[in-house]
Amino acid sequence: MNHYTIRFNKSRGQPNRGSVDHVWRIFENRTKEYLVKHFKVNVPVYDEVTGNGIGGDDWNMACDGFISFDKETSTATINESIYDDIHILPTT
Repeated sequence: MNHYTIRFNKSRGQPNRGSVDHVWRIFENRTKEYLVKHFKVNVPVYDEVTGNGIGGDDWNMACDGFISFDKETSTATINESIYDDIHILPTT
């Protein structure tokens, strides 16, 4: 299971910061960053602060789970299990 923090992308539209439509920054385990237009969270969410505690703090939405992406809509979805996005169709 991974830890995610989500916050508004204040630098959207700037070089290497996504288009002006990429309004969300999602950090995975504080080592990877994803820029997305939309997100869905299907696990409990809580607030979390990151920073140095002396004015450089960022407030985030935080959760634990597994992320998947819809590249057509630039939507990230965080679920409880890696299997939540797998749909098995019945065979006849």
